Parts: sequence; C-alpha cells; structure tokens
Amino acid sequence: MALGSRQGCLWCGRAALGRPRRQRVPERAQPAGYSARPYSEGGGDAEAASGAELLEVCWRRCFLRGGAEPLPWNAYLSGRHPGFGPLGAALRANLAAQWWDSALPVREQVFPVDAALHGPPGAPRDAQGLRLLHPETLRDALQGCGQNPGGPALEEVLGAAGVLRESLLPGILAQYVSCLELVNRRLPCGFAQIGVCFHSVPENEQHNKNLTRIGESTTSLLAWFSSPRTAGQWLDYWLRQRLQWWRKFAVGPSNFSSSDFQDEEGRRGFKLCYRFPWGTETIETLKNLGDTELLQLYPGEKLKLLGRDGRKNVIPHVLSVNGNLDRGVLAYLFDSLQLVENPLTAKKKSQRKVLKLHPCLAPLKVALDVGKGPTTELRQVCQGLFNELTENGISVWPGYLETVHMSLEHLYTKYDEMSIPFTVLISDGTLENGVVQLRNRDTTMKEMMHISRLKDFLTKYVTSAKNV
Repeated sequence: MALGSRQGCLWCGRAALGRPRRQRVPERAQPAGYSARPYSEGGGDAEAASGAELLEVCWRRCFLRGGAEPLPWNAYLSGRHPGFGPLGAALRANLAAQWWDSALPVREQVFPVDAALHGPPGAPRDAQGLRLLHPETLRDALQGCGQNPGGPALEEVLGAAGVLRESLLPGILAQYVSCLELVNRRLPCGFAQIGVCFHSVPENEQHNKNLTRIGESTTSLLAWFSSPRTAGQWLDYWLRQRLQWWRKFAVGPSNFSSSDFQDEEGRRGFKLCYRFPWGTETIETLKNLGDTELLQLYPGEKLKLLGRDGRKNVIPHVLSVNGNLDRGVLAYLFDSLQLVENPLTAKKKSQRKVLKLHPCLAPLKVALDVGKGPTTELRQVCQGLFNELTENGISVWPGYLETVHMSLEHLYTKYDEMSIPFTVLISDGTLENGVVQLRNRDTTMKEMMHISRLKDFLTKYVTSAKNV
C-alpha cells in the first residue's frame, strides 16, 4: 500500500503472542576485487567526512532538497527543510509501504484509519499546538486589542481556530469506540495510520535564523488496545518486532538499537534509535499509555470503552508505536552509503560512492540505457521494455531518453549513487539476437540475458527481497 492510501482493506496474519516472526538479515555481496567500507568505519573525522559526502550525493541525486546547496543534517532531522526530492519521496513511500505490510498483517484485527490534519475549532486558548489563522483575521484581532476596541477579541479568534495535529494518537483514539464495533468489542485490536504531523521550533534551534519554517514529519502510528493483564507482554512483543523490522532492511543492523525509559507518570516505554555519525537519534517510540488518554477523551462514558478479554469486560490499555518515517529515510541513507575503492584506477585513494539501499526500499529497481547501435530502434526497444516492467510494478529509470553522451563507467557511477540495483544495457546485439547486458549494483558483475527473461527475473528478485 503506497503512502497516502489509507482506506485499504482488512489484512490478516497470524503471529503468536510474544513470538515475532523470525526474519533473517541478508548479507550484501561485495564485488570481487573491490574494497567497500560503510560510512561508520574509522570513526571521528572519517565519519564526519562521510556524512558530508553523503549529504552532497543525496542533494545532487535529488534524494534531498535544499536550494542552491544542501542544508545541514539537523534541518532534515527536525523536519525544517523544503522537503524530499523525487528519489527521497519515492524512498519514503517504499518505507511507508513496508510499514503497512508489517503493521496490518501481523494480527487479524488491525485496521487502517484516517483523521484530519487539524482539530475542530473550540480548543482552549492556552491549549498546546499550532493554530490555523488567516492573516486578515489575526490582523483584525490585534487591532481589536489596541486602537479598534470593537474588533474581534484575540481570545475569540484563537478559540475559533483549528489546531494542527502534533500526533496521530488523538485522531485514532477519537475513532476507538466506533471501530471497536468492527471487532465485536474483542481485545486485543489495533488501528494504524500514516500522516504528516507538525511541531514548533525546538528551543535549541531558536538561534538559527535560517530555519524559519514550521517543523513537520511523516509519522506512522500503530495504536494497540489490549487488556491490562497482557499489556506488558504486548509491549515487549512490539519492541522485538519493530527492532527486527528496522534491522531487516539495513546493511549494518547493529546501528539500530533500543533503550527503555519511564515518563514523568511512571509509564514504561522504549526508544528505537539509529546511530548517526554525530550520535543516536530516535526513529520510533513505543509506550504503554495505560487507560488515561481514553478516560480523558470519553469522560463519564466508561461503558463505551469496555472491550472483551475472554469472559471479562475491561477498559483496555493503549500501546503506542509511533515512528518518524522521515528520520527513517535518513537512517537508511546513512546505512546504505558504501565507499568503494576501485583497484583498476591509477589514482590512490580513488573511491566511488554507492548507496546500497535494500531492494524493497530502493526508489528505482532498474535503469534502462542504450549502447552502440541505431538510436531510434534501440529507444523503441527500451520504450517497450519500460512499459512491460512498469505494468508489472517494477520502477524504471528511463536513461535511454538522455541525449548527452556519457561513458558506461560514468553511467554506472550515476546509477550507483541513485541506488538502482540493476542497469540494463540495450545495444545492437539486442536487435540481432534479443540479448541484453544486466549489471548488478552490489556486485558490479555483468551478465548477458535474453530480453524475454528480464521481466520474470526482476519480478522474482523483488518478490524474494520482500520475503527475506
């Protein structure tokens, strides 16, 4: 399910309580004769240099946006940037699709839901959150506080303004009672959503005048409702399942870690973090919220909150699994960077950069390009192959449309930086015998394959990558 496809149907799956599905983390093959190292090798200055190199590559290859030059990493971490570029947006969409696949089929009673970006008018004037106000309305309100006593009072204007959401949880909890009927009031059950949330400027960034936008992030949330009796077990289950999921797509799984915490009310939770060159950053938070939020949202309506735990009726505890998919994108970009030394070049310390994103996350699966031969005929073959692959759900980069000649080595460098797993080269030999050249990003090996086999090969490759 793509990002933004929130209506969806019911997905089913079976997993025993406390026994998450085992998922083997694949080892990535390295090309013979090449020496590859991840960004984290060496530490210190080496890490800082690799972070700068990655930032430049991601900006140049349109994973990140930043104007004439890339913004610093903290701008992208805080969500105070112009947004992702086309490849970054596609990477995030693929990550969101994998999240849906992991969240919905895990249990039989998990449903996708949707909620508005802002709450209805009527929030208290001192309520936390960013307000939606038309400039003219605000101007009139401020004038009413000064030279125009007859204008609308500021308190009235603030009370009539909608509040931008800072979390997906209130919107999901507001649908709890009605959605509970879908599962015949049986516990446990869950409701899931992906959407944009907003936040104000962090205090430690107030001094940076270049970051003036409201922070926003693409957030994933699974709210899991269970009986108080099993809430602790379920929290441990989701911790193992989520940490395993983040590590599944990583070249260096050990960079994803977890730590426990307790909030000011003594409620238990865990943080899932990624180790960036400058330190760890939280990418997902799991927390047992108890029944406090439900009781506050539905005052005096305890009977409506009751769910069935076996033969008992109980007010459920809410487990929140809250992820930041934008930070997840940045984590996987760092995780994927490989600095590969090419022994064939005479230059010392000559390296090429490869983004070895997991095949499920790579924005594009294959690049189509042309070699020697009649240009018009070769492009016609490429166009037919492009249509065939895209119709079968395989994302393709149409390199054959490029009119500026580029050597094959420069093409491979470009596609490696775009994290495209395969490059298919169509040449005059294809016109004669139907054979194309297929290059693998991770091994740099080239093999000849008949064009009729290409669709089945790539389809099986993508499918097997999902099942690892």
